[in-house]
Amino acid sequence: MKRITGQLLHYSDDPHSQGGAAIHHVEAGAIVIGEDGRIAWSGEAARLPRQYHTLESVDYGDKLILPGFIDAHLHFPQYRMLAAYGKDLLDWLNRYTFIEEQRYGDPAIAAPAASAFLDELLRNGITSCLAFSTIHPSALDCLFEEAGRRNMAIASGKTLMDCNAPDGLLDSAQSAYDDSTALIGKWHGRKRLRYAISPRFAVTSSEAQLQAAGTLARENPGLLIQTHLSENKSEIEFVASRFAWSKDYTDVYDRYGLLTETALFAHGIHLSGRELARLSEAGSAVVHCPTSNNFLGSGLFRLRHTTTGSAPVRVGVGCDIGGGMSYSMFDTLRDAYTVSQLVGSRISAHEAFYRATLGNARLLGFDADAGTLEAGKYADLTVLDPAATPLMAERHALSNDLHDILFALMILGDDRAVTETYVAGAPLKPQT
Repeated sequence: MKRITGQLLHYSDDPHSQGGAAIHHVEAGAIVIGEDGRIAWSGEAARLPRQYHTLESVDYGDKLILPGFIDAHLHFPQYRMLAAYGKDLLDWLNRYTFIEEQRYGDPAIAAPAASAFLDELLRNGITSCLAFSTIHPSALDCLFEEAGRRNMAIASGKTLMDCNAPDGLLDSAQSAYDDSTALIGKWHGRKRLRYAISPRFAVTSSEAQLQAAGTLARENPGLLIQTHLSENKSEIEFVASRFAWSKDYTDVYDRYGLLTETALFAHGIHLSGRELARLSEAGSAVVHCPTSNNFLGSGLFRLRHTTTGSAPVRVGVGCDIGGGMSYSMFDTLRDAYTVSQLVGSRISAHEAFYRATLGNARLLGFDADAGTLEAGKYADLTVLDPAATPLMAERHALSNDLHDILFALMILGDDRAVTETYVAGAPLKPQT
């Protein structure tokens, strides 16, 4: 067992709707980590039970200790593809992404890439994620093997694609079903790993394959489903031409049983009122990916429009590497704030950090074991330094309340502001 001390901060609910009662801040706090990697005790350091007084201790002083960040949408095989120029989403996919993903059929490429990908997440304080892999079962094996070695809570799945992509990236409806079924049996529930049914999007799956994905969902209730929805106007037009019978893009997924309470749809920028109502009714979620949306010129996501009103939809956040420009959750939250400003709404720092921790944990079904600093949960933690750089230190000196400290950290922070990342109590931030 060991003890760490510093400022503790976590959320029990969305501060935007629940106010200050959802914010839990202990200025001089302590966390005791058990031998099982879970939090044995958490609270004010002055009230630390006597039996923990002699434990090995790491003191982080005034630094903030939060639950580890959780990323709800990104692409493992695109880990090195940042800053690839493309006119729009479909052009970018064809010019760069599909070419890169074909390489991952070789485990000699996929295995070191998986290790580097996970290290980059940890460098940025991200302890869990929902990630796309490629069509290759062996690539997913590499990702899960590396995540298992680190004891990370990761959800992913073999990507389903049987049309409108290079031959080297195509499977079939039957092979997608067979491979997914085998991978579910091999990996789902092993250590902290979860399988996600993963049709890339309606552009690259036939109706037969979408039906196979729906069959997988029915046969494996509770499994996560991840795909893309309404990201780019050219994409929406293409889907409408392919599925002429559909009411809209969302209706395509709905027909095949892919709107569930465990389904996460990345982007959702251009959804109609009917689509939002149907997603709300189904209990499905949308993942806001602001850095990617901005980089590819896809559009401005209306967070408040999506989460409020008569048909509220749950919303997470994701960096969407490699369309996204950064692994940093600070950058993702900063751009979420900026986009909200541009569309006439506002997101507070508290709401932003909630969405990146417990909010995403709830969407991924990880909240029983992660997302807060409560006793019994895994000690997945990120230690943040609001004064990590000379400029941040100058700005930090002006802060006189917690929200201002968090807001400045969100705007100015990068991986240098992540002092340490703990996964199940083990410090794992790469030092190089």
